[in-house]
Amino acid sequence: MFEKIDHIGIAVRDLDRALRFYRDQLGLELKEIEEVDEQKVKIAMVPVSESKLELLESTDPAGPVGKFIAKKGEGFHHISFRVSGLEDKLKRLKEQGVELIDHEPRYGAGGAKVAFLHPRSTGGILIELCEH
Repeated sequence: MFEKIDHIGIAVRDLDRALRFYRDQLGLELKEIEEVDEQKVKIAMVPVSESKLELLESTDPAGPVGKFIAKKGEGFHHISFRVSGLEDKLKRLKEQGVELIDHEPRYGAGGAKVAFLHPRSTGGILIELCEH
C-alpha cells in the first residue's frame, strides 16, 4: 500500500549552500544531517508539512549522486513513496514487468528500508519506495 509521498530528493553540489537557500531564505527547518556511506552521500532532511525535502550531496564523485550531478547537474533526483510491505510490493512490481534497481530492500537515511525503481520503467523518473 502506498501511504504518502515520503520525500523528494534534490541533488546538490554543496549542502551548506543549498541549506542557506532552503533554511535561511525559504525559512524551512533543518531536521538532521546524516551520511549514508553505502550510497556515498550526505543527506539533509528538511520537513515540509507531512513530507520532506532530502538534499543530497555526494561524498564521492563515483557514487550515484556524484554521477548524477556530473551528467545532469543539480536538481530533482527522485521521488520517494512511503509503503508498507516493501518486499511484497517489489515482488508484485517485478511480476508486472517493472525494472527494479533494487530487487531486495537496503537501508537508507533514518534507518528506513528502501528500494529504487529504474527510470526506464517509470517514464524517466527515479522512484524510491521506502518503509519506516
